[in-house]
Amino acid sequence: MAIQLSTTVRNARLDAIETAVGTAAIIRIRTGSAPANCAAADTGTILAEITCPSDWLAAASGGTKSKSGTWEDLSANNSGTAEHFRLYDSAGTTCHLQGTVTATGGGGDMEVSSTSFTAGQSFTISTFTLTDGNA
Repeated sequence: MAIQLSTTVRNARLDAIETAVGTAAIIRIRTGSAPANCAAADTGTILAEITCPSDWLAAASGGTKSKSGTWEDLSANNSGTAEHFRLYDSAGTTCHLQGTVTATGGGGDMEVSSTSFTAGQSFTISTFTLTDGNA
């Protein structure tokens, strides 16, 4: 039998992520494939950088935790196709989470209005949800 966790434990694990990363996390959306893990060096070109709201994730519920507030960049840094993101602490130095980027409805770990970025354009992160396993 596989280990199973209560919803309360799953929610606590998810809420611990925001606590560990801290307030005003930074998201960098980049071109190319993601590095092997969060400890590996950055890859690709930064297309955009977003400073998340102070309370950037809603309280976990039902074993999931979703973005809170508006996550947008009014002026993309560079042009290119978004393929992955990395989430850092507020200093922008420690990567705590990374994943794929797709257009809204594309099923990526993070969904944006369009994966085709043009320097100077505005964009919005439409969907971001973390789901804890072992239900």
